Amino acid sequence: MIDLHYWGTPNGLKIRLFLEEAGLDYRIRPVNIGKGEQFAPEFLAISPNNKIPAIVDHAPADGGAPLAVFESGAILLYLADKSGRLLPAAPRDRAQALQWLFWQVGGLGPMAGQAGHFRVYAPEPVPYGIDRYTRETARLYGVIDRRLADVEYLAGEYSIADIATYPWIVPHEAHGQDLADFPNLRRWYDAIATRPATLRAYDGIRNTYAPTQALSEEERQILFSQGAAVVP
Repeated sequence: MIDLHYWGTPNGLKIRLFLEEAGLDYRIRPVNIGKGEQFAPEFLAISPNNKIPAIVDHAPADGGAPLAVFESGAILLYLADKSGRLLPAAPRDRAQALQWLFWQVGGLGPMAGQAGHFRVYAPEPVPYGIDRYTRETARLYGVIDRRLADVEYLAGEYSIADIATYPWIVPHEAHGQDLADFPNLRRWYDAIATRPATLRAYDGIRNTYAPTQALSEEERQILFSQGAAVVP
């Protein structure tokens, strides 16, 4: 059994998508990040970066004590290796999958996240920030669109690279992007959206960037105003 410490954000949904695709037994341990539950000592013990997602594997391969893993990319790689699913075995194909996984973790996620922040959550418009991150997100969409002109999925076959990337394309409108401008990405997106595991993972999930989801000042302070000290 795997405990998934989770909230319905793009990074959280990556792990839920994998677990649904792989058919692994898991239970959700909600971490309400708007209420500061990510700063609870028991959560920090498994996720010292005070971010979701994190997992605790109660049946690790070495048969030892439960194993905690944090950071979404590391979790996907750990689960793929544990299950033997959704990561190609052939060295060249595995390298492709890992390149695109790290591309998402180091590029698409942070840049699209900043685009969403400045376009939706910033307390006042910051034109430079909006333009900077919207343009960079568009560049990254172009990168993936060109890749998908030649392959069905990012590593050829469906893999953790696609699972990591898809949740960051779902809120494309909030990131200032129109999928009509990226036809290969659109085809890929539509194919993943209709997979049974995707439908299960997204059942009941609200739009992270919906304009109606206004933040209270307390939530804003919890989510965006933390410094070096951990302050619930």
